[in-house]
Amino acid sequence: MTQNNCSPSELDISITIADENRPRLVIVGGGFAGLHLAQHLKTADLQIVLLDRNNFHTFQPLLYQVATAMLEPDSVANSFRKIFQNQKNFHFRMVEVERIDPENKVVRTSAGCLKYDFLVVATGARTNFYGMRDLAGHALSMKEISQGIAIRQRLFRNFENALLTNDTAERESLMNIIIVGGGPTGIEIAGAIGELKKFILPTDYPELDLSMMRIHLIEASDRLSASMSSKASLLARQALEKFSVTMWFNTKIITYDGKTARTSDGRELDSKLLIWVAGVTGNIPVGLDRDEIIFRGRIKVDSYNRVTEYDDIYAIGDVAAVITQETPDGHPMLAPVAIQQAINLAANLAALAQKGDSQLTPFTYKSHGVMATVGRNRAIVERAGFSFGGFPAWLTWLFVHLLTLVGFRNKIIAVVNWAWNYISYDRSIRLIIPFICETRKTLTGQKTDDIRK
Repeated sequence: MTQNNCSPSELDISITIADENRPRLVIVGGGFAGLHLAQHLKTADLQIVLLDRNNFHTFQPLLYQVATAMLEPDSVANSFRKIFQNQKNFHFRMVEVERIDPENKVVRTSAGCLKYDFLVVATGARTNFYGMRDLAGHALSMKEISQGIAIRQRLFRNFENALLTNDTAERESLMNIIIVGGGPTGIEIAGAIGELKKFILPTDYPELDLSMMRIHLIEASDRLSASMSSKASLLARQALEKFSVTMWFNTKIITYDGKTARTSDGRELDSKLLIWVAGVTGNIPVGLDRDEIIFRGRIKVDSYNRVTEYDDIYAIGDVAAVITQETPDGHPMLAPVAIQQAINLAANLAALAQKGDSQLTPFTYKSHGVMATVGRNRAIVERAGFSFGGFPAWLTWLFVHLLTLVGFRNKIIAVVNWAWNYISYDRSIRLIIPFICETRKTLTGQKTDDIRK
Protein backbone atom coordinates (compact mmCIF):
# COMPACT_ATOMS: atom_id res chain seq x y z
CA MET A 1 0.00 0.00 0.00
CA THR A 2 1.39 3.39 -0.92
CA GLN A 3 2.11 6.08 1.61
CA ASN A 4 -0.88 8.24 0.64
CA ASN A 5 -3.43 5.40 0.87
CA CYS A 6 -5.67 4.93 3.88
CA SER A 7 -4.03 3.14 6.77
CA PRO A 8 -5.72 -0.02 8.14
CA SER A 9 -7.14 1.94 11.08
CA GLU A 10 -8.71 4.47 8.73
CA LEU A 11 -10.47 1.91 6.55
CA ASP A 12 -13.45 1.75 8.92
CA ILE A 13 -14.05 5.51 8.83
CA SER A 14 -17.23 6.20 6.88
CA ILE A 15 -17.33 10.01 7.17
CA THR A 16 -20.31 9.72 9.56
CA ILE A 17 -22.48 7.95 6.98
CA ALA A 18 -24.22 4.94 8.49
CA ASP A 19 -23.81 1.60 6.76
CA GLU A 20 -27.03 0.31 5.22
CA ASN A 21 -27.93 -3.17 4.14
CA ARG A 22 -27.44 -2.35 0.47
CA PRO A 23 -24.50 -1.54 -1.83
CA ARG A 24 -22.87 1.86 -1.51
CA LEU A 25 -22.31 3.93 -4.66
CA VAL A 26 -19.84 6.79 -4.24
CA ILE A 27 -19.99 9.52 -6.89
CA VAL A 28 -17.04 11.88 -7.04
CA GLY A 29 -18.09 15.18 -8.61
CA GLY A 30 -21.45 16.95 -8.90
CA GLY A 31 -21.31 18.33 -12.43
CA PHE A 32 -23.77 17.35 -15.15
CA ALA A 33 -22.68 13.69 -15.08
CA GLY A 34 -22.68 13.18 -11.31
CA LEU A 35 -25.89 15.15 -10.79
CA HIS A 36 -27.93 13.28 -13.41
CA LEU A 37 -26.54 9.91 -12.32
CA ALA A 38 -27.72 10.45 -8.75
CA GLN A 39 -31.10 11.75 -9.90
CA HIS A 40 -31.75 8.75 -12.15
CA LEU A 41 -30.95 6.35 -9.30
CA LYS A 42 -33.67 7.74 -7.05
CA THR A 43 -35.48 4.41 -6.78
CA ALA A 44 -32.45 2.13 -7.01
CA ASP A 45 -31.54 -0.20 -4.17
CA LEU A 46 -28.30 1.71 -3.53
CA GLN A 47 -26.91 4.03 -0.89
CA ILE A 48 -25.73 7.00 -2.96
CA VAL A 49 -22.99 9.26 -1.58
CA LEU A 50 -22.03 12.33 -3.60
CA LEU A 51 -18.67 13.94 -2.81
CA ASP A 52 -17.86 17.44 -4.06
CA ARG A 53 -15.69 20.32 -2.87
CA ASN A 54 -18.63 22.69 -3.39
CA ASN A 55 -22.14 22.32 -1.96
CA PHE A 56 -23.75 23.33 -5.25
CA HIS A 57 -24.06 22.32 -8.90
CA THR A 58 -22.86 24.87 -11.48
CA PHE A 59 -24.55 25.27 -14.85
CA GLN A 60 -21.33 25.92 -16.74
CA PRO A 61 -22.83 26.83 -20.16
CA LEU A 62 -24.06 30.13 -18.67
CA LEU A 63 -20.93 31.07 -16.73
CA TYR A 64 -19.99 33.55 -19.46
CA GLN A 65 -23.17 35.47 -18.59
CA VAL A 66 -22.01 35.74 -14.98
CA ALA A 67 -18.65 36.99 -16.27
CA THR A 68 -20.33 39.70 -18.37
CA ALA A 69 -22.91 40.88 -15.82
CA MET A 70 -25.95 39.33 -17.51
CA LEU A 71 -26.85 36.88 -14.71
CA GLU A 72 -26.34 36.72 -10.96
CA PRO A 73 -24.03 33.91 -9.82
CA ASP A 74 -26.79 32.15 -7.87
CA SER A 75 -28.96 31.88 -10.98
CA VAL A 76 -26.50 29.37 -12.52
CA ALA A 77 -26.01 27.37 -9.33
CA ASN A 78 -28.22 25.20 -7.17
CA SER A 79 -27.59 23.57 -3.79
CA PHE A 80 -27.18 19.80 -3.84
CA ARG A 81 -29.21 19.54 -0.65
CA LYS A 82 -32.06 21.50 -2.25
CA ILE A 83 -31.97 19.38 -5.42
CA PHE A 84 -31.98 16.07 -3.52
CA GLN A 85 -34.04 17.02 -0.47
CA ASN A 86 -36.70 14.41 -1.27
CA GLN A 87 -34.37 11.60 -2.37
CA LYS A 88 -34.16 9.15 0.54
CA ASN A 89 -31.19 7.11 -0.68
CA PHE A 90 -28.98 10.17 -1.22
CA HIS A 91 -26.19 11.55 1.00
CA PHE A 92 -23.87 14.48 0.35
CA ARG A 93 -20.54 15.42 1.88
CA MET A 94 -18.58 18.54 1.00
CA VAL A 95 -14.99 17.31 0.98
CA GLU A 96 -11.86 17.34 -1.15
CA VAL A 97 -11.13 13.93 -2.67
CA GLU A 98 -7.41 13.31 -2.22
CA ARG A 99 -6.94 9.82 -3.57
CA ILE A 100 -8.67 6.71 -4.87
CA ASP A 101 -7.50 3.40 -3.35
CA PRO A 102 -8.86 0.68 -5.69
CA GLU A 103 -7.06 -2.09 -3.81
CA ASN A 104 -9.11 -1.48 -0.66
CA LYS A 105 -12.19 -0.01 -2.45
CA VAL A 106 -11.78 3.23 -0.53
CA VAL A 107 -11.89 6.95 -1.34
CA ARG A 108 -9.54 9.06 0.73
CA THR A 109 -10.89 12.58 1.42
CA SER A 110 -10.02 15.64 3.48
CA ALA A 111 -12.41 14.31 6.14
CA GLY A 112 -11.28 10.69 6.21
CA CYS A 113 -11.83 7.54 4.20
CA LEU A 114 -15.02 6.19 2.69
CA LYS A 115 -15.57 2.63 1.50
CA TYR A 116 -17.49 1.92 -1.68
CA ASP A 117 -19.05 -1.01 -3.49
CA PHE A 118 -19.29 0.96 -6.73
CA LEU A 119 -17.33 4.10 -7.54
CA VAL A 120 -18.17 6.61 -10.28
CA VAL A 121 -15.62 9.28 -11.15
CA ALA A 122 -17.41 12.33 -12.55
CA THR A 123 -14.81 14.96 -11.81
CA GLY A 124 -15.16 16.78 -15.13
CA ALA A 125 -12.36 18.77 -16.71
CA ARG A 126 -9.95 21.48 -15.65
CA THR A 127 -8.33 24.26 -17.63
CA ASN A 128 -5.31 23.18 -19.66
CA PHE A 129 -2.60 25.82 -20.05
CA TYR A 130 -0.34 23.34 -21.86
CA GLY A 131 2.50 23.85 -19.41
CA MET A 132 2.70 27.65 -19.82
CA ARG A 133 3.17 28.79 -16.24
CA ASP A 134 3.10 32.51 -16.96
CA LEU A 135 -0.32 32.13 -18.59
CA ALA A 136 -1.57 30.02 -15.69
CA GLY A 137 -0.42 32.74 -13.30
CA HIS A 138 -1.92 35.74 -15.08
CA ALA A 139 -4.79 34.60 -17.32
CA LEU A 140 -8.33 34.09 -16.08
CA SER A 141 -10.18 30.90 -16.97
CA MET A 142 -13.88 30.12 -16.75
CA LYS A 143 -14.77 26.74 -15.26
CA GLU A 144 -16.23 27.76 -11.90
CA ILE A 145 -18.54 30.46 -10.52
CA SER A 146 -15.68 32.12 -8.65
CA GLN A 147 -13.79 32.43 -11.94
CA GLY A 148 -16.79 33.97 -13.67
CA ILE A 149 -17.07 36.53 -10.88
CA ALA A 150 -13.32 37.20 -11.10
CA ILE A 151 -13.63 38.04 -14.80
CA ARG A 152 -16.52 40.41 -14.10
CA GLN A 153 -14.58 42.06 -11.29
CA ARG A 154 -11.44 42.49 -13.39
CA LEU A 155 -13.32 43.81 -16.42
CA PHE A 156 -15.15 46.59 -14.61
CA ARG A 157 -12.25 47.39 -12.27
CA ASN A 158 -10.03 47.88 -15.31
CA PHE A 159 -12.47 50.43 -16.72
CA GLU A 160 -12.59 52.26 -13.40
CA ASN A 161 -8.80 52.35 -13.37
CA ALA A 162 -8.76 53.57 -16.98
CA LEU A 163 -10.43 56.77 -15.74
CA LEU A 164 -7.62 57.30 -13.24
CA THR A 165 -4.69 57.42 -15.66
CA ASN A 166 -3.53 60.03 -18.17
CA ASP A 167 -1.23 57.56 -19.89
CA THR A 168 -2.86 56.70 -23.24
CA ALA A 169 -1.06 53.36 -23.61
CA GLU A 170 -1.98 52.36 -20.05
CA ARG A 171 -5.61 53.32 -20.64
CA GLU A 172 -5.80 51.25 -23.82
CA SER A 173 -4.23 48.28 -22.04
CA LEU A 174 -6.90 48.52 -19.34
CA MET A 175 -9.70 48.70 -21.90
CA ASN A 176 -8.46 45.96 -24.23
CA ILE A 177 -9.58 42.36 -23.74
CA ILE A 178 -7.97 39.20 -25.13
CA ILE A 179 -9.95 35.98 -25.43
CA VAL A 180 -7.96 32.86 -26.29
CA GLY A 181 -9.97 30.04 -27.84
CA GLY A 182 -12.39 30.27 -30.74
CA GLY A 183 -14.72 27.45 -29.73
CA PRO A 184 -18.36 27.95 -28.64
CA THR A 185 -17.35 29.40 -25.24
CA GLY A 186 -14.90 31.86 -26.78
CA ILE A 187 -17.50 32.91 -29.35
CA GLU A 188 -20.14 33.45 -26.67
CA ILE A 189 -17.99 35.51 -24.34
CA ALA A 190 -16.59 37.60 -27.22
CA GLY A 191 -20.15 38.36 -28.34
CA ALA A 192 -21.25 39.22 -24.79
CA ILE A 193 -18.30 41.61 -24.31
CA GLY A 194 -19.04 43.08 -27.75
CA GLU A 195 -22.55 43.84 -26.53
CA LEU A 196 -21.12 45.51 -23.43
CA LYS A 197 -18.94 47.71 -25.62
CA LYS A 198 -21.83 48.66 -27.87
CA PHE A 199 -24.68 49.19 -25.41
CA ILE A 200 -23.47 49.43 -21.79
CA LEU A 201 -19.96 50.85 -21.52
CA PRO A 202 -20.65 54.07 -23.49
CA THR A 203 -23.32 54.97 -20.94
CA ASP A 204 -21.31 53.97 -17.89
CA TYR A 205 -18.03 55.51 -19.05
CA PRO A 206 -18.81 58.51 -21.28
CA GLU A 207 -15.39 60.02 -20.46
CA LEU A 208 -13.59 57.14 -22.15
CA ASP A 209 -13.06 56.92 -25.90
CA LEU A 210 -14.37 53.39 -26.51
CA SER A 211 -13.14 53.45 -30.10
CA MET A 212 -9.76 52.73 -28.49
CA MET A 213 -11.07 49.48 -26.95
CA ARG A 214 -10.03 46.31 -28.75
CA ILE A 215 -11.57 42.86 -28.30
CA HIS A 216 -9.12 40.24 -29.59
CA LEU A 217 -10.18 36.63 -30.22
CA ILE A 218 -7.21 34.31 -30.71
CA GLU A 219 -7.69 30.93 -32.41
CA ALA A 220 -4.98 28.38 -33.19
CA SER A 221 -6.84 26.85 -36.15
CA ASP A 222 -7.88 28.51 -39.39
CA ARG A 223 -11.50 29.19 -38.37
CA LEU A 224 -13.87 29.51 -35.45
CA SER A 225 -15.31 26.42 -33.77
CA ALA A 226 -13.42 23.91 -35.88
CA SER A 227 -15.67 21.10 -34.60
CA MET A 228 -18.62 22.68 -36.42
CA SER A 229 -19.19 23.02 -40.15
CA SER A 230 -17.56 25.75 -42.21
CA LYS A 231 -21.00 27.34 -42.67
CA ALA A 232 -21.56 27.57 -38.91
CA SER A 233 -18.05 28.94 -38.48
CA LEU A 234 -18.72 31.63 -41.08
CA LEU A 235 -22.00 32.60 -39.40
CA ALA A 236 -20.19 33.02 -36.08
CA ARG A 237 -17.45 35.09 -37.68
CA GLN A 238 -19.92 37.41 -39.40
CA ALA A 239 -21.83 37.92 -36.14
CA LEU A 240 -18.66 38.81 -34.20
CA GLU A 241 -17.51 41.20 -36.90
CA LYS A 242 -20.65 43.26 -36.22
CA PHE A 243 -19.29 43.81 -32.69
CA SER A 244 -15.88 44.86 -34.07
CA VAL A 245 -14.19 41.78 -32.60
CA THR A 246 -10.70 41.37 -34.06
CA MET A 247 -10.09 37.69 -34.85
CA TRP A 248 -6.62 36.19 -35.26
CA PHE A 249 -6.46 32.73 -36.86
CA ASN A 250 -3.58 30.25 -37.03
CA THR A 251 -2.24 32.11 -34.02
CA LYS A 252 -1.16 30.95 -30.56
CA ILE A 253 -0.35 32.84 -27.38
CA ILE A 254 3.13 31.85 -26.22
CA THR A 255 3.62 34.16 -23.22
CA TYR A 256 1.58 36.56 -21.09
CA ASP A 257 2.91 38.57 -18.17
CA GLY A 258 -0.34 40.21 -17.12
CA LYS A 259 0.25 43.20 -19.37
CA THR A 260 1.38 41.99 -22.79
CA ALA A 261 0.53 38.81 -24.69
CA ARG A 262 3.02 37.61 -27.27
CA THR A 263 1.83 35.48 -30.16
CA SER A 264 3.47 32.73 -32.18
CA ASP A 265 3.89 35.08 -35.16
CA GLY A 266 5.72 37.73 -33.12
CA ARG A 267 2.80 40.07 -32.49
CA GLU A 268 2.41 41.83 -29.12
CA LEU A 269 -1.05 42.62 -27.76
CA ASP A 270 -1.38 44.86 -24.72
CA SER A 271 -4.17 43.99 -22.30
CA LYS A 272 -4.62 43.59 -18.56
CA LEU A 273 -7.38 41.03 -19.03
CA LEU A 274 -6.75 37.76 -20.86
CA ILE A 275 -9.51 35.16 -20.73
CA TRP A 276 -8.31 31.63 -21.48
CA VAL A 277 -10.91 29.23 -22.91
CA ALA A 278 -8.52 27.45 -25.28
CA GLY A 279 -8.37 23.98 -23.81
CA VAL A 280 -9.29 21.58 -21.03
CA THR A 281 -8.03 18.25 -19.78
CA GLY A 282 -9.59 15.58 -17.61
CA ASN A 283 -9.57 16.23 -13.87
CA ILE A 284 -8.22 12.81 -12.92
CA PRO A 285 -8.04 11.83 -9.23
CA VAL A 286 -4.78 10.54 -7.80
CA GLY A 287 -4.85 6.76 -7.74
CA LEU A 288 -6.34 6.50 -11.20
CA ASP A 289 -3.61 8.47 -12.94
CA ARG A 290 -1.56 5.51 -14.15
CA ASP A 291 -0.34 5.55 -17.73
CA GLU A 292 -2.12 2.35 -18.71
CA ILE A 293 -5.58 3.83 -17.97
CA ILE A 294 -5.01 7.36 -19.29
CA PHE A 295 -5.75 8.43 -22.86
CA ARG A 296 -4.92 12.01 -23.89
CA GLY A 297 -5.61 13.42 -20.45
CA ARG A 298 -8.78 11.38 -19.82
CA ILE A 299 -9.61 8.07 -18.15
CA LYS A 300 -10.03 5.20 -20.61
CA VAL A 301 -13.37 3.44 -20.24
CA ASP A 302 -15.18 0.76 -22.23
CA SER A 303 -18.61 1.07 -23.84
CA TYR A 304 -20.21 0.58 -20.39
CA ASN A 305 -18.11 3.41 -18.91
CA ARG A 306 -16.09 0.94 -16.81
CA VAL A 307 -12.55 2.07 -16.13
CA THR A 308 -9.90 -0.07 -17.78
CA GLU A 309 -8.74 -2.91 -15.47
CA TYR A 310 -11.55 -2.42 -12.91
CA ASP A 311 -14.99 -3.99 -12.55
CA ASP A 312 -16.34 -1.70 -9.85
CA ILE A 313 -15.02 1.72 -10.96
CA TYR A 314 -16.71 3.79 -13.64
CA ALA A 315 -16.02 7.20 -15.16
CA ILE A 316 -18.50 9.47 -16.97
CA GLY A 317 -18.55 12.97 -18.39
CA ASP A 318 -15.59 15.05 -19.50
CA VAL A 319 -13.06 13.01 -17.51
CA ALA A 320 -13.97 9.82 -19.40
CA ALA A 321 -12.91 8.72 -22.87
CA VAL A 322 -15.07 5.91 -24.24
CA ILE A 323 -12.57 4.11 -26.46
CA THR A 324 -14.26 1.77 -28.92
CA GLN A 325 -13.89 0.92 -32.58
CA GLU A 326 -16.55 3.52 -33.39
CA THR A 327 -15.06 6.20 -31.07
CA PRO A 328 -11.25 5.74 -31.14
CA ASP A 329 -10.73 9.28 -29.76
CA GLY A 330 -13.62 9.29 -27.29
CA HIS A 331 -16.66 11.56 -27.37
CA PRO A 332 -16.58 15.38 -27.34
CA MET A 333 -16.42 17.01 -23.92
CA LEU A 334 -19.99 18.32 -23.93
CA ALA A 335 -22.80 18.44 -21.37
CA PRO A 336 -25.18 16.29 -23.49
CA VAL A 337 -22.56 13.52 -23.61
CA ALA A 338 -22.18 13.63 -19.82
CA ILE A 339 -25.94 13.56 -19.24
CA GLN A 340 -26.54 10.67 -21.64
CA GLN A 341 -23.69 8.67 -20.11
CA ALA A 342 -25.15 9.28 -16.64
CA ILE A 343 -28.61 8.08 -17.66
CA ASN A 344 -27.22 4.95 -19.33
CA LEU A 345 -24.95 4.11 -16.40
CA ALA A 346 -27.80 4.67 -13.93
CA ALA A 347 -29.85 1.98 -15.64
CA ASN A 348 -26.89 -0.40 -15.62
CA LEU A 349 -26.04 0.19 -11.95
CA ALA A 350 -29.67 -0.19 -10.90
CA ALA A 351 -29.78 -3.56 -12.66
CA LEU A 352 -26.52 -4.67 -11.05
CA ALA A 353 -27.72 -3.66 -7.58
CA GLN A 354 -31.08 -5.37 -7.98
CA LYS A 355 -30.16 -8.72 -9.47
CA GLY A 356 -26.51 -8.68 -10.41
CA ASP A 357 -27.60 -8.49 -14.03
CA SER A 358 -24.61 -8.91 -16.31
CA GLN A 359 -26.62 -7.92 -19.41
CA LEU A 360 -25.61 -4.27 -19.39
CA THR A 361 -26.50 -1.73 -22.05
CA PRO A 362 -23.54 -0.19 -23.89
CA PHE A 363 -23.45 3.57 -24.23
CA THR A 364 -24.38 5.13 -27.56
CA TYR A 365 -24.25 8.90 -27.95
CA LYS A 366 -27.10 10.58 -29.78
CA SER A 367 -25.97 14.04 -30.84
CA HIS A 368 -28.58 16.78 -30.71
CA GLY A 369 -26.27 19.35 -32.25
CA VAL A 370 -24.05 22.18 -31.08
CA MET A 371 -25.01 25.80 -30.54
CA ALA A 372 -23.57 29.14 -29.42
CA THR A 373 -25.09 32.57 -28.95
CA VAL A 374 -23.40 35.70 -30.28
CA GLY A 375 -25.17 38.58 -28.59
CA ARG A 376 -28.84 39.52 -28.79
CA ASN A 377 -30.87 38.05 -31.64
CA ARG A 378 -27.85 36.15 -32.94
CA ALA A 379 -26.77 32.55 -32.49
CA ILE A 380 -25.56 29.58 -34.48
CA VAL A 381 -27.10 26.12 -34.31
CA GLU A 382 -25.85 23.01 -36.04
CA ARG A 383 -27.60 19.65 -36.02
CA ALA A 384 -27.15 16.63 -38.29
CA GLY A 385 -25.11 18.65 -40.77
CA PHE A 386 -27.72 21.44 -40.96
CA SER A 387 -26.68 24.90 -39.79
CA PHE A 388 -28.69 28.06 -39.26
CA GLY A 389 -28.21 31.36 -37.50
CA GLY A 390 -29.86 34.66 -36.62
CA PHE A 391 -33.03 35.15 -34.59
CA PRO A 392 -34.47 31.60 -35.01
CA ALA A 393 -31.17 30.13 -33.78
CA TRP A 394 -31.15 32.58 -30.85
CA LEU A 395 -34.66 31.51 -29.80
CA THR A 396 -33.58 27.87 -30.08
CA TRP A 397 -30.58 28.56 -27.86
CA LEU A 398 -32.76 30.32 -25.26
CA PHE A 399 -35.29 27.48 -25.16
CA VAL A 400 -32.70 24.70 -24.84
CA HIS A 401 -30.72 26.42 -22.08
CA LEU A 402 -33.84 27.36 -20.15
CA LEU A 403 -35.06 23.77 -20.40
CA THR A 404 -31.79 22.31 -19.08
CA LEU A 405 -31.11 24.91 -16.35
CA VAL A 406 -31.38 23.20 -12.95
CA GLY A 407 -34.06 24.47 -10.56
CA PHE A 408 -37.39 26.24 -11.11
CA ARG A 409 -36.21 29.36 -9.27
CA ASN A 410 -33.11 29.60 -11.48
CA LYS A 411 -35.25 29.33 -14.60
CA ILE A 412 -37.47 32.20 -13.43
CA ILE A 413 -34.49 34.39 -12.51
CA ALA A 414 -32.84 33.73 -15.87
CA VAL A 415 -36.02 34.56 -17.80
CA VAL A 416 -36.52 37.80 -15.85
CA ASN A 417 -32.90 38.86 -16.40
CA TRP A 418 -32.94 37.97 -20.08
CA ALA A 419 -36.23 39.82 -20.60
CA TRP A 420 -34.94 42.92 -18.78
CA ASN A 421 -31.67 42.88 -20.70
CA TYR A 422 -33.52 42.51 -23.98
CA ILE A 423 -36.00 45.31 -23.35
CA SER A 424 -33.70 47.81 -21.65
CA TYR A 425 -30.34 47.04 -23.29
CA ASP A 426 -29.04 47.09 -19.73
CA ARG A 427 -27.17 44.79 -17.34
CA SER A 428 -27.69 45.69 -13.73
CA ILE A 429 -25.13 43.40 -12.11
CA ARG A 430 -22.10 45.59 -12.78
CA LEU A 431 -20.76 45.32 -9.24
CA ILE A 432 -17.15 45.40 -8.10
CA ILE A 433 -17.23 43.67 -4.72
CA PRO A 434 -14.05 43.84 -2.60
CA PHE A 435 -12.67 40.48 -1.59
CA ILE A 436 -12.19 39.80 2.14
CA CYS A 437 -8.47 40.51 2.05
CA GLU A 438 -9.08 43.86 0.31
CA THR A 439 -11.69 44.84 2.92
CA ARG A 440 -9.32 43.98 5.79
CA LYS A 441 -6.56 45.92 4.07
CA THR A 442 -8.75 49.03 4.10
CA LEU A 443 -9.70 48.59 7.75
CA THR A 444 -6.29 47.68 9.15
CA GLY A 445 -3.87 49.35 6.77
CA GLN A 446 -2.11 46.04 6.19
CA LYS A 447 -0.75 45.12 2.81
CA THR A 448 -2.87 42.60 0.91
CA ASP A 449 0.04 40.17 0.62
CA ASP A 450 0.57 40.28 4.39
CA ILE A 451 -3.11 39.47 4.99
CA ARG A 452 -3.00 36.53 2.58
CA LYS A 453 0.01 35.15 4.46
